[in-house]
Amino acid sequence: MSLAQLHYTSASAGDDGGGARFTAVSAGIPTPVLAETEQLLGYEPPAGAPYHPTTAELRLFPEAFSFSALSDGSHLLSRTVALGGPGAGRFHAHAVHLPAGTGLPGDVPAITAWRSPNWASTTPDGGTPGRIASLPASASFGPEALNDFAVSRSPWLAAVFADLRRASEESSSTRVVIVERQSADVARWIALATAVLPPEKAQRLTFTTYTRRPAQSSHRVVGVLPEDVPEPNGSDNGLRVHTCAGPRPEGPVDDTWAETCARIWRSRSPELFRAAAELPGEPFAAGPLAVTALCAGVALGPAERAAAADWASERPYALDEERTRRLTDALTAPGIDRTSAELSCVARLLTALDGRSPAATTASLAALLVTEAVRGGNVTLEPPARSAFAEPAGERAAAALVTALGDDLRTELATGAPTVPGRSVARTVQLLRIARLLDVDCADLLPDVVHGMARSLLGEGAADCGPVLLGLLDEQFDVRTALLGELDRIAPHDPAGTERLLTGVALPFTGTQALPHLRMCAAAPDARTGGGDRVKVLHTVVRAGGMSPFTEPLVLRTAVGLVWGGDTPTAGEARLLLGETTSDAHRTAGTWSTLVAAALGAPTDDEEAPELAHDLLRGFPQEIDARVRGALLLLEFARDVRSGAAEPGWTERARKLCAGADPVEPGVRDQAFGALAGRLLAPDRPEAELYAFVHSDDGDLIAAYGRAARHDTVLARLRSEPAYVADCFTVWSSHPHAGRAWGETRAALLEEVLRPVVRSLSADEVAAVEEAAERTGSSRTAEAFRAWSRPGGFGRRLGSRLTARVRRS
Repeated sequence: MSLAQLHYTSASAGDDGGGARFTAVSAGIPTPVLAETEQLLGYEPPAGAPYHPTTAELRLFPEAFSFSALSDGSHLLSRTVALGGPGAGRFHAHAVHLPAGTGLPGDVPAITAWRSPNWASTTPDGGTPGRIASLPASASFGPEALNDFAVSRSPWLAAVFADLRRASEESSSTRVVIVERQSADVARWIALATAVLPPEKAQRLTFTTYTRRPAQSSHRVVGVLPEDVPEPNGSDNGLRVHTCAGPRPEGPVDDTWAETCARIWRSRSPELFRAAAELPGEPFAAGPLAVTALCAGVALGPAERAAAADWASERPYALDEERTRRLTDALTAPGIDRTSAELSCVARLLTALDGRSPAATTASLAALLVTEAVRGGNVTLEPPARSAFAEPAGERAAAALVTALGDDLRTELATGAPTVPGRSVARTVQLLRIARLLDVDCADLLPDVVHGMARSLLGEGAADCGPVLLGLLDEQFDVRTALLGELDRIAPHDPAGTERLLTGVALPFTGTQALPHLRMCAAAPDARTGGGDRVKVLHTVVRAGGMSPFTEPLVLRTAVGLVWGGDTPTAGEARLLLGETTSDAHRTAGTWSTLVAAALGAPTDDEEAPELAHDLLRGFPQEIDARVRGALLLLEFARDVRSGAAEPGWTERARKLCAGADPVEPGVRDQAFGALAGRLLAPDRPEAELYAFVHSDDGDLIAAYGRAARHDTVLARLRSEPAYVADCFTVWSSHPHAGRAWGETRAALLEEVLRPVVRSLSADEVAAVEEAAERTGSSRTAEAFRAWSRPGGFGRRLGSRLTARVRRS
């Protein structure tokens, strides 16, 4: 193959320097190519260049060595240099045209022609130069020279390679700007790039080692001098600027392929790029490079090691036994800080190699994972399979691990060493599985271990360790038995937490263990779906446990916690619970306090509360303290007053019980005082009790009476029974000097309750009231009522005086 030549210069020899033009062109180059090429061969001297440069100064001028893509698919490889003589803009360009689909002889990268001895700085004679056979490489890019240059540019390697990868993408608009003081250094950068890029990408990489205007360049890699640095990265022109003639860059490069390439160049091993290209993988895949580097002894970082392990795990057949051993040796080398991502990739590699490679290979990976799990605290690491420690080599590795880690493993299991919050269960599972894998005897630690695990499960939940927990319970029967037994033991103390746990992870308690509390917690969600009768739900939950409260009273505690949770049963529900089960069962289960709370927290109008209080006082005489006993006695007093079983001295009894129950619950006090007031509002009340009540001057008691007198039942009776109106008038107009509380209450009742009722009565009904007042009291009582009920202020005052006289008489 031969190469057509072009010569383009700013002036011919002896000319005055005016007008750039082609001075020699090989035959066969199309005219459109020449027109397009002319735009690529110009030269602009560096800023501040002397007008009459000397020979020494000319040697310092940058050389524009370019590989350009043309619109017809062909390429142009050119070298443009400054010329001496008057005027700083004189130059000569020598180029070769590469038709579409062709390259340099031998398909070598274009950059190898840098400073080839076949480049000319003057136009040849004749105007139509012949074709040249090749552009042999110069000695400028010898292996050691490039290695030295790569090491000198270590801080910039990964960032430049990462941007080269972006620039090589078909749809990318990225252009990489290399800022160097010498154009030869830019050429060396391009040589580094062509070594790391996939061959097909390297062949198409366009570049120029020098330009004054990088933003206008169409090349993917552009070299500029420090004085021509463009705008910083991030501008809309797509330029990625690397100032390799300035301070070291800061910050990591998030590109594993680029970082691997950089490490290979730093290790002076560019031959590894060719070796890696023979391995399967996508272009720019970091795996083949990382595997090749590790097998060659090149030190890599965690991300690169992870890429190597991940690639090898997907293609365990791609490496022979020797290279696999070298890879595993590099991955398991001591003294390396490893990330979770790297260890996960190593675990996948172990899985892929297990059974395929000798135990001497897999055992080292397994030993690494076990060591990192125990000492590194990485709870996401799955312990390896037991097969990884098969054969004598694996057994020796396992024995060494027991010696190195056995004490640490037992110590952490025994003490529950702190771990990441919310991950203690996963850590315990991991350590138990490793202990079983290595045959470390931890039987003596198991009770304390499962106790802590159970507490953590109820406190933290299973979170994302549910699958590994179930795996542990499936693998280790002794752990499953102990853990489920412990959870069942503590479930009555935290039934809601146990239910949440079982909702998140389906523990396998379907074996021979009774586990009544766990079964109840598992059945609770379905039992509640029907809603409605909570006592019925409790029965369903208890049946699910398979044990009677008489046999195992604690099922009552679990069931109550599951059905009512933080709520309190109603007094009616509590009476059913107490009636269906003996007080002994509730005493043992500790649910008697819930029943007491139901009584004391019942609404004022709950008629079941006094009955429940009566039952509780009989059933739990030793458990109830003095204050609560006083409150329950108040409720029982209300029951006795309503039923007529209360002993005489109601008012004093109510006041004494209330003082003993201080601070008494408002509902309890209102229940007792309301019952007393209701009895005193009845016509058949004992008059002695009414007299004692009125003269007690107890504000709370008398206020309860006032509220009871305004109740709808009292108002309805007043409207329908004239005799009851007369009775209330007689009481409410009596004892005007019994005390302030009574005086204010009776006056309010006369005006606000009784007077509106009397005004709504017909004349016949009023007459019936007068008749009843005279019959049950005296003529003076009837006269007082007539005076009180007469319209007008005079009648009211007269009635009040008559009433007073009646009561004094």
